[in-house]
Amino acid sequence: MKLQVTQENLGRALNNVAKIATTRNTLPILANVLIKTVDNRVCIAATDLNIAVTNYIGSKVADSGSITVPARLMQDFISSLPGGVIDMKLDDTKLHISTDHHKSVINGTPADDYPVMPKIKEGKKWKMPSKELKTALNQVVIAASNDDARPVLTGVNFYTAADVLYAVATDSYRLAEKKLMPLKEEVNVLVPASAIQDLLRILDDSDEEVKVTSDEQQILFKKGDVELVTRLIDGKFPDYRKLIPEKFKTTATAPKGEVSNIAKVSSLFARETAGSVKVSVDSDEKQISIDSIASQLGENTAKTSAKTTGDGEITLNSRYIMDALNVLTNEDVFVGFNEKLEPFILRNQKDDSYVHIIMPLKS
Repeated sequence: MKLQVTQENLGRALNNVAKIATTRNTLPILANVLIKTVDNRVCIAATDLNIAVTNYIGSKVADSGSITVPARLMQDFISSLPGGVIDMKLDDTKLHISTDHHKSVINGTPADDYPVMPKIKEGKKWKMPSKELKTALNQVVIAASNDDARPVLTGVNFYTAADVLYAVATDSYRLAEKKLMPLKEEVNVLVPASAIQDLLRILDDSDEEVKVTSDEQQILFKKGDVELVTRLIDGKFPDYRKLIPEKFKTTATAPKGEVSNIAKVSSLFARETAGSVKVSVDSDEKQISIDSIASQLGENTAKTSAKTTGDGEITLNSRYIMDALNVLTNEDVFVGFNEKLEPFILRNQKDDSYVHIIMPLKS
């Protein structure tokens, strides 16, 4: 193998791919990235057997070949080089890398020993702009669980209902749902939240389309020259639709920045009580307030003006409130709830395509 690539392209590809490689796997070669020539391009790839990321970059190929090299070393080394052309030459299992001012050799492992990268040829298909998908996934994935005891809660469910594609996640304490797009194709897949986080590192704020293909076992996300394939979670996502109230006894609409500020201030005093705060809506005073009470630290009440209907109070986890507020995109936020132990809803005031549900704490 003998080729030339630019430092910028190779560095970007390694940033997309290298994090998939892990030293914690029982197969040492999975700590490596695969480098191989494909026609006049170079394929940079990594897998942990559950997820695989492949990035193709343009290159000047003199001799074809393939090798695997330690992912972390390769990523750190290439990122430390100045911009410009990089020469790469393979001699047996030694990868020689040189620039105008650097000459290095990285010891590799034959690519023949590397696991076969998964492929999807046929399946359900849909696509949407990278920017829109990135925003939607950031809004949803925060609600996914980290507890492997219930695997179905550690993923993001993509499904269609009434010709609309949704993405939803929950850890049973909160739930986030996003309407993605109209879609007649019937889709129902459960994608690991860890794979969604890897996908978010690939997505950008461009209008470039992300093409998605899924079968019964895997799902492929393809953006330009980058492909991410992951195994699906086997299981049925909870039937959550009945959790979302259609009407609210108590509501408030206020600037998101103001609500975020009072939530943040009150949370500082709620550290002793695991973030527990009381949210109150007062229709006479036209305000929403957030109270925290902690015997050792003190107590705090913060309030802001709001458009309100009804009066009520509910006890919530302040971290969940701030997580939801951080991913809302409108200037004004709508909150609504009924009784103390019923779901609390946050969403954009002018856009109901995203809804965030927080289950109350017993006060």
